[in-house]
Amino acid sequence: MTSALPVLITGATGKQGGATAHRLLAEGHRVRALVRDLDSPAARALADAGAQLTAGDFDDPISLRAAATGTRAVFLVPPADYRAKGWGEDTEARRGLAMIAAAEATGVEQIVFTGVATMGAAKSWGQQGKRQIEDALAASGLRYTVLRPVRFMENYLLQGSPVDGIREGGEHRHLFPADRPLQMIAVDDIAAFATLAFAAPETWHTRTLELAGEAITPVDAATIISAATGHPIHYREVTEAEADAIGPQLGNTWRLIRETGGWQADLPTLRTLYPHLTSLHDWLERSGTQRIHAQINTKTPKTHRPH
Repeated sequence: MTSALPVLITGATGKQGGATAHRLLAEGHRVRALVRDLDSPAARALADAGAQLTAGDFDDPISLRAAATGTRAVFLVPPADYRAKGWGEDTEARRGLAMIAAAEATGVEQIVFTGVATMGAAKSWGQQGKRQIEDALAASGLRYTVLRPVRFMENYLLQGSPVDGIREGGEHRHLFPADRPLQMIAVDDIAAFATLAFAAPETWHTRTLELAGEAITPVDAATIISAATGHPIHYREVTEAEADAIGPQLGNTWRLIRETGGWQADLPTLRTLYPHLTSLHDWLERSGTQRIHAQINTKTPKTHRPH
């Protein structure tokens, strides 16, 4: 049986943190949400759902300690500075380690960290900082679980990213081979696995899971999205030269995908742990189609992280 103390959710107004906070609340867990702006619409929505808000910043260790005090566990998703040429991995690692230190200092019992799925050496997009955080967790003495999700289904909604998202004219371009299955996951499923870990800290201690919910070729995915939305969507596989021109991390990732076969989450095992994994069809039916409709003709680019 878990403690009645709340779970501290970092990144609470983001995709993974927000989904996890809402799922925990729906299942009767107490939640404390770490936010930078107490009055933002996303923060107010969490408060309306029953979360306790606490103001803080990953770059302010004192605020992290204050936020962690009196909580039993932390959902850790430290922000990273994303730029087209690369990922701010040093900043991400520093922020993650600061939260781990705050948890140790305040008596937190458990951390569930969400990073990124592996596909070889930690020289691909966004892996190095996350591996430093994983190493620090293993050395911390805290109960911990590491979740490594693959690409988000929600990334079809990205705008202004060098890869992913649906561009004007219906183009979805990415690093992945057009004719090989691409693993992807709905953000709500990441929240589901995190909630399982928070409900059984001892059972999930030291467990590391590569997370995916679907494996489908990018071309077939585009066909499914076209049928669901009524908009013609087509996939374009970027070339190695194009990936290198964007930045060295993307170029390295392009090559690793082809050397290793890409992500290889164990879908049958994941379905045993959580039988309700979301397929692309499911995601489109639940919210994806409507959200793609709302954004497909958006012309003002916004910078977001690919994954």
